[in-house]
Amino acid sequence: MTGRRRTFPRSTFLPRFLRTTGNGRPAARAAGALAAVASLTAGCGVVPGVTGGSGDDAIVVMTWAPVGTAATNKPGMPAFARAYARWINSKGGLDGHKLTVLTCNDHNDAVSAAACARRAVKENAVAVVGSYSQHSDAFFPHLEGAGIPYIGGYGVTNSEFTSPLSYPVNGGQPALLAGLGKVLADSCAGPVALVRPDTIAGDALAPMLDAGLRAGGHDRAEDQRAAEDATEYSTQAEKALRTATGATAGSGTASGGTGSGSTATGGTGCVVPALGDRNGTFMDSFRRSRADYPAVHTGSVLGSVDQTVIDASGGGSGPYEGAYVTGWYPVESDKRWAGMKKVISESAFSDTSIDPSDTGVQTTWIAYNVLRQAVESLGDHEVSADSVRSALNSGRTFTTGGLTPALRWKFTSRLAAVGFPRLSNAEVTVQQVRKGLLVASRKGFVDVTGTMEDADVG
Repeated sequence: MTGRRRTFPRSTFLPRFLRTTGNGRPAARAAGALAAVASLTAGCGVVPGVTGGSGDDAIVVMTWAPVGTAATNKPGMPAFARAYARWINSKGGLDGHKLTVLTCNDHNDAVSAAACARRAVKENAVAVVGSYSQHSDAFFPHLEGAGIPYIGGYGVTNSEFTSPLSYPVNGGQPALLAGLGKVLADSCAGPVALVRPDTIAGDALAPMLDAGLRAGGHDRAEDQRAAEDATEYSTQAEKALRTATGATAGSGTASGGTGSGSTATGGTGCVVPALGDRNGTFMDSFRRSRADYPAVHTGSVLGSVDQTVIDASGGGSGPYEGAYVTGWYPVESDKRWAGMKKVISESAFSDTSIDPSDTGVQTTWIAYNVLRQAVESLGDHEVSADSVRSALNSGRTFTTGGLTPALRWKFTSRLAAVGFPRLSNAEVTVQQVRKGLLVASRKGFVDVTGTMEDADVG
């Protein structure tokens, strides 16, 4: 993807069952014009060997994510969903129902994201589960019009925390940045430079990092935008390093910077790359420039950094050594991931796209566990989008084996004032790279609800 995406940061659509036209008739077809411009052949598929759909009692769901694009890719999410379907069906199905998983490639563009959503509607999916897309303005109107719940999205857009049909299992990128800011306020003696995508989703990151920094008495970060699909980041890396040493903090003179006004705090600071799949590309440029700034440290968030990225960048001798990384869940070596690893070992076969340390795969595992509990709660009642949504809205709590706090979704949360009324889990974990390994830095979870409440979202 190139250029700046202009999207609606929050969903402005109501589901069909809540919306009427001026004369009182349903207005569910309002998004139909958008639906006419795209094909239904956007990389959608069904898990091999599993039948289902209308005409039997199979439960149909969809999982989508971008695959094979020039920007962020999450192939492990649909791949794990297919493995989960094979695994649960080998155990008798989802509460006795065969599970049919449709998968779709959203290609990191709005047309394909809308096509995926329309396919979910056409196939009578009861939910979209464990998915990633930056184009919520393209897919949510279709899901909301059909009343299809969106369970466990990756948390990359604001709409995932505002739509009444969204059921997020984590605090998204905003929670990770707020938590990281709190950590860096204590560990960085000098200015902090944030390098993030020049996208609408990226725009939400700086205020949350700043909220965490301010909570620890630190100056706000230098907000540095960068192309999401760039092939090198030498300009951004050089500017970030100069900012972290106080050389250009607050000047905003280099390409891509915003001149947010960071000031030196009496020592060498930190660089925070939050570029998703492009973090590795940035760190290649960073490593070449870092020789002149050896004291600068790094910090990042899971999704931009995992053990694979650390290994590829040199492990203990690489630029991430000593870095703090915030995540939504416990480290991959934690025994609480045993259930997910069992699914992978028994049903993923030789699919190398499924990495148990990938936060997309982990989010998909948690989302399917929420779906399972929702279906089991229905008993003998019909499993449909309406009944699954009712179960999720019932006020009951959904457990995740300790991988998150118990989840329960309300229509207005404490974070509604800063634009996240559906955010039910604002807890993060703090990890650190030690001797090349990503390990837990603090026990348990850190609740950043209060920090996020104080964010200046303007």
